[in-house]
Amino acid sequence: MKLDLLTEYIIDRIDFFIRHFFRKGQNAVIGVSGGKDSSVCLTLLTRALGKDRVVPVIIPNGEMKDISDALEICRWNGFEKDEVMIVNIENAYKSIIDQFGGFAVNDVFSTNTPARLRMTVLYGVAALVNGFVCNTCNRSEDYVGYSTKYGDSCGDFSLLNNLTVTQVVKLADYLNIPSELGHKTPDDGMSGVSDETKLGFTYAELDKFLTEGVKGPNYERIKALHENPNTKLKLLPMYNPFGAVLSEATIKEE
Repeated sequence: MKLDLLTEYIIDRIDFFIRHFFRKGQNAVIGVSGGKDSSVCLTLLTRALGKDRVVPVIIPNGEMKDISDALEICRWNGFEKDEVMIVNIENAYKSIIDQFGGFAVNDVFSTNTPARLRMTVLYGVAALVNGFVCNTCNRSEDYVGYSTKYGDSCGDFSLLNNLTVTQVVKLADYLNIPSELGHKTPDDGMSGVSDETKLGFTYAELDKFLTEGVKGPNYERIKALHENPNTKLKLLPMYNPFGAVLSEATIKEE
């Protein structure tokens, strides 16, 4: 762990936030994928609350190629395998397809449906253990709307929403999280394609813009994704008896 005062300060403030967010008897529920974001969040929660108040949940859809990584970060934080909940959503996922057999399964369905089923599991667990669900999205993803609505974009609290991917990696290094997890190439775990390939630019370029205002070669694409009316964090369109019929932020161009 090399000296990094800014990263140390960020970790200290996140620790303060966690300790003051949770009251006695409340627990943290977190979906663990084996990626850098959930690895950092699990570590921060365990440090602040102790592992007895943290419930890690691994949620494969059939076979999960990264399940060994997910189990590894749990073990690294002191959890035995029988202390980790593993809930397979394969049957629920397949039953939806079976009920609508006349429709072709497209990328939107195959990528987003598992994410929404996973969030349903997390809130189910939270209801059972008097818990709050941790959102593991980071600032970089949020800025370009790279998350699933009612899937990984949900949660009761967030630890990384003000931190870029670059900063999350620094936290992982400072916390001594195994390098293969802290520096893991980010992907959605479902499509077999990396986030950066899907987005069309690197997180390094995006983070440079977010932190320094540097407009790289893909700035127009970044801008377009950020300004997309369907960006996940904007308010729902709604009827307003005292104003416009639709919320300005969510009107979609036909």
